[in-house]
Amino acid sequence: MLRKAAIGLTLIAFGVMFFAAAVTIRPFGEPPSAMDDYIIEHSQQETGANNAVSAVVFDYRGYDTLGEATILFAAATAVVMLFRKRKDEAPD
Repeated sequence: MLRKAAIGLTLIAFGVMFFAAAVTIRPFGEPPSAMDDYIIEHSQQETGANNAVSAVVFDYRGYDTLGEATILFAAATAVVMLFRKRKDEAPD
């Protein structure tokens, strides 16, 4: 009985969070903050990039992008190390 109540409360909590997110979402195309307008207006002068998305990814958030690339490289390296064949293993 307690398990069913916990599942029910969890579903209700997720439903409330989903409804709150759906109600507070902004209309399509409306910028969510004044920072968007600032980046669109000043990105070319401040960074020299013709594309505002490139300016954000590589200049304004450069360290964040570098961190993401490092994590992706580490994950790919770990996968290669896990699935490589070792010399001491006999081939099938």
